[in-house]
Amino acid sequence: MIFILNLIEWYSEGKLFRLYLEVKEFFLFKEKINMERIKSFQQIKRLVIKIGTSTIIKESGKINYYCLEKLAKIVSDLHAQGREVVIVSSGAIGIGASKFGHQQKPQKLGEKQAMAAIGQGLLMYLYKNIFSKYKITVAQMLLTRNDFEDRIRQYNTCNTFNALFKYKVIPIVNENDTVAVEEIVFGDNDTLSAVVSILIGADMLIMLSDTDGLYSGDFRKNKNVKKISFVEDINEEIESFACGVGSSFGTGGMRTKVSAAKLATARGITVAIIIGKKPEQIMGIIQGKNEGTIFLPKKITEGQN
Repeated sequence: MIFILNLIEWYSEGKLFRLYLEVKEFFLFKEKINMERIKSFQQIKRLVIKIGTSTIIKESGKINYYCLEKLAKIVSDLHAQGREVVIVSSGAIGIGASKFGHQQKPQKLGEKQAMAAIGQGLLMYLYKNIFSKYKITVAQMLLTRNDFEDRIRQYNTCNTFNALFKYKVIPIVNENDTVAVEEIVFGDNDTLSAVVSILIGADMLIMLSDTDGLYSGDFRKNKNVKKISFVEDINEEIESFACGVGSSFGTGGMRTKVSAAKLATARGITVAIIIGKKPEQIMGIIQGKNEGTIFLPKKITEGQN
């Protein structure tokens, strides 16, 4: 009752309306700051693009050539602008499984490793063909956790990336699923893309997903949830919005993407999540458009690198 009386008093004195204007002005100011940050993306030099299995393979098990062709065109345009691009690509297990007519990825470890061994060659053949149309050479890099945890291997891996950039080659990175037992059990390339971004000092990581960004809940169950355009702090509330695996062949999901975004933004890297079937949004983000969900980076303190 007292609260209602206070509201009536505030309303009569115009305080409530002034409070509304102050709150509105605050959010408009934050929106303006965020849009100014987006415009700065035009200066991005080094970019990592993570492509999930759900982007490469349709639910039917067939390869999504149309989407991959569009992606190759976008990446070739970025390459022509002098930007250095790394592709972290899932899909080896999915392509291997689809080769044998499976409608979903296998569950047993040995079968997963076998499908990865079969699919990795087919995956690289696919990338080689679509990028050759733009006279771009691609290189396969199969990595494991040891390549990041061992200092010497980490140093050598970084040198390999730099050498490939020197020769204008696009690295196609994947976890070495045939030997990396712990990764297949853990099961995502989202974290790998964040770790690669940190290793090479990328300016931005863009993850292609089967949804057009992070929502305030599961939009498949609740139509009233809203897409979140900007995330300044990945807190418990943001993490609670993330859902699990989205496709029959996929391994990660929004939960692993948000976790990867938290890892990358903590090291000063901007992260974006966009829908995989619209890779043209990659260029939209670079050009300063508000696409998908953008996770803004933290400021790097001295000695954190």
